[in-house]
Order: sequence, then structure tokens, then C-alpha cells
Amino acid sequence: MLYRIITIVGGLVFVIVLFALIWFFCQKFLERHGVTDQVNDRAMVLATWTFAGISVGLVFAVVGAFVLGPWAFYRTLRGHDVGISDASAIWWGFAIVLASLAITGAGFFGFLMAVGAY
Repeated sequence: MLYRIITIVGGLVFVIVLFALIWFFCQKFLERHGVTDQVNDRAMVLATWTFAGISVGLVFAVVGAFVLGPWAFYRTLRGHDVGISDASAIWWGFAIVLASLAITGAGFFGFLMAVGAY
């Protein structure tokens, strides 16, 4: 029973880590593209919608996260008037989703191995 509780708490921590990574990557993206006004707020909006896209995509199929996450990033980015092409915005969204999920997935897999759940 203790392992189940540890695994659930660890899973919740890694959900928070996933959101934090998405927010960090969105903030760096905005800074790299010259956005200086309200960077933290804009990064939070981008991260929230990208995270929502990933979450809905994971419910349907794992592959859906790599479709809905970048799409949500792209759609949200269009409202922030960042000077970037549509294709580039989608690829940046895909890179942010891929990097965030890869780092979080590797960490969670290591966590499961450490507690003996895998």
C-alpha cells in the first residue's frame, strides 16, 4: 500500500514538473523571439494551453499529445503577436512538447525503477 501512495504522489509531482518545464520552455521561446512585455504572463498562458492540449491528447492516445500540444501552442501564440511564421510556430510547439515529455517521462521512469514499481 505504501508503494501505491508513493507512486501516486510521485506521479503528481511529475505532472507539476511537466507543467513547469513547458512554462520554462515557453518563456525561453518568447524571450528568444524578442517579447519583452509581460513575458511571465504570456508564458503562463502559452504553457497552460499547451499543457491542456497535451493532456487531452494523452487521454485519446499518446500520439495525440504530439498533435494537440503543438496545435494549442500555435493557436495561443497567434494571439500574442509574435513575429514568427505558422510552420515555425508549430515546429517550436512540437519541440517544446517533445522536450518536456521526454524529460518528464525519463524522470518518472527512473522514479518508478527507484521505488520498485517497474
